[in-house]
Amino acid sequence: MRHVHVIGIGTGDPGHVTAQAASAIAATDAFLVVDKGGDDGAGPDLEAVRRRILADHRPDGGYRWIAIAEVARDRTPGDYGGEVRSWHHQRADRYEAALRDEVGEDETAAILVWGDPSLYDSTLRILDDVAGRGTVAFTRTVIPGITSISALAAAHQIPLHRIGESMLTTTGRRLVAPDGWPAGIANAIVMLDADCSFRHLLDRPDPDGADGPDGGDGIHIWWGAYVGSPDQLLVAGPLADVADQIVRTRADAVARHGWIMDIYLLRRPTT
Repeated sequence: MRHVHVIGIGTGDPGHVTAQAASAIAATDAFLVVDKGGDDGAGPDLEAVRRRILADHRPDGGYRWIAIAEVARDRTPGDYGGEVRSWHHQRADRYEAALRDEVGEDETAAILVWGDPSLYDSTLRILDDVAGRGTVAFTRTVIPGITSISALAAAHQIPLHRIGESMLTTTGRRLVAPDGWPAGIANAIVMLDADCSFRHLLDRPDPDGADGPDGGDGIHIWWGAYVGSPDQLLVAGPLADVADQIVRTRADAVARHGWIMDIYLLRRPTT
């Protein structure tokens, strides 16, 4: 029966590939890679990282590279959930076809996932969709990778929370919702934020009831882009002091590279 490895490869540093991931890479016949094409500035760079990893761990070749065309989607839909579900379903169509037509029944395929497969990545849901159709039988192994969260903390040389505190992991879209960062949770990791949503905290009333706006009440931010890569950018400080610097740095990076992956930690002061 076909087997599929879902392999977390970290955040850009080839050294993030674990020994477990390296073993799976060595035992793979075909790598399924979504080809984002030339319109997405990140596509060629992220493909290049994957090729460098394979060059390190499969220097003699002996594998197939199966490109899967990306599915176009609306980035600002009225129904965000519906649009993403449709996008996932169409991706599942393409994974299903690749496994059926290009991977032999006794072969192993692998998908190299940026960061970790469990964190804001669609691969496992898409494979669940494919498996549920019953048209292509396969077994599956999931291999964890270094997340952008742990890479951010390492780059800034900080723990993610103080003693006994809770931590929220969320998106920029959710951060600006009324209950996006609940009172009583001191630390928030924010991902997938193209709009620099932290700016909205500067004039939002403090949910813990202290005087003054949230941003003026001592929130600290640790921000990073391209974390774990040679292009890594880091900014940290009181949110009110560095918010504009992060916005400028981010805009300059997008203009230079054509794409960006960034993440940040927000922390409220102790009360």
